[in-house]
Amino acid sequence: MPTYIYKARDATGKLVKGTMDASNRDELTEKLQRMGYMTTYAAEITPGVRVESIFERMRRISAEDMIIFNVQLANMINSGIPILVCLDTLDKQIENRTLRITVGNVKRNLESGDSFSQALARHPRVFSKLFINMVKTGEASGKLDTVLTGFAEFTERQEELKQKIKGALFYPIILLFAGIAVTIFIVTFIIPQFAEIFMKVGIKLPAPTLILYRIGTAIKSYWYLIGLFFAVTCIGVKYYIRTEKGRFNFDRLKLKAPVLGPLFRKVAISRFARTLATLVSSGVSILVSLDITKEVIGNEVLSRVITNVRASVEKGEGIAESLKISGEFPQDTVQMISVGEETGNLEGMLNKISDFYNMSLGYTIKKLTTIIEPLFLVIMGSMVGFIMASMLLPMFDMMKVLRH
Repeated sequence: MPTYIYKARDATGKLVKGTMDASNRDELTEKLQRMGYMTTYAAEITPGVRVESIFERMRRISAEDMIIFNVQLANMINSGIPILVCLDTLDKQIENRTLRITVGNVKRNLESGDSFSQALARHPRVFSKLFINMVKTGEASGKLDTVLTGFAEFTERQEELKQKIKGALFYPIILLFAGIAVTIFIVTFIIPQFAEIFMKVGIKLPAPTLILYRIGTAIKSYWYLIGLFFAVTCIGVKYYIRTEKGRFNFDRLKLKAPVLGPLFRKVAISRFARTLATLVSSGVSILVSLDITKEVIGNEVLSRVITNVRASVEKGEGIAESLKISGEFPQDTVQMISVGEETGNLEGMLNKISDFYNMSLGYTIKKLTTIIEPLFLVIMGSMVGFIMASMLLPMFDMMKVLRH
């Protein structure tokens, strides 16, 4: 069935626009009339062509916008407010233009006969596969309010974890970039001026000064080639990581990194446990839950492990045994999942695993911060010391020349 993009006016004259499936334009117009809209424009969407404007594609929907939307929707559904009234209310309150337009489209798709999950599935760039499948399960079980509340709590915890990691790494990263910028400025503009003064009076430059002088002049002379090299390198690495092999190798490197590796692994395991627990508690089948978890875990190495786990579960085997064979999940995680399967409390054990790793992440991040900050200070101190030495050594030679 073709999809149409349309513009219409409601009873008050307000302009609305969106997309809707219809056999032809007459059926589209009839659907909109039943919904209380008068069609002013309709055009069939060519397959493969995006209907969003350039502005809408550039206007991103932040995680905070989605969390607020999820929490508000869950609260209103729990209060017994009909879904159409909820979406109409949110449509008037949402500040983000792209999300507001999307919610308006979802509301009109509901009015035209779609289920809530079908309406959400029309916007995969806005609503995650996890959210759509949970809504579908909530509709089937009649527990949409419970499912939405669980998902709102899930997104809040995930965002809290993300902000915790960003907050811990913010200061060291700022310190690193500031140090690099100052160093480049000194090496490029200050050192060459000193070096030229020394060379004019016939003083031989010491090795540290000569090294920095040549680096500085090279940067000033060939800055465009250096910039081009870094740009090409970054683009090449980016495209390589987008490939299946590149993504796998990059994620494996992250897990094996000396200092950050344990942090990446704990984040991925926490996300795995929380996502799977949320899906299982919402009534999603274990096979579908593993499929969704595989996509949202954020690490290709562990994603392949979950693929193998799903194949084992499909054959009637347990989750814990497959995780143990992979060797990628810690022993305590495997043991807790095994107990959860044996006692029939898999959801509870998965939530405990996620809570434990979230708490452990706090200690890991604190420890990481205490290591990184002094390490950066030592590196920056060494760089400053080297620069100072390169500037002072020729001065000593100049003083000797002046004395004679």
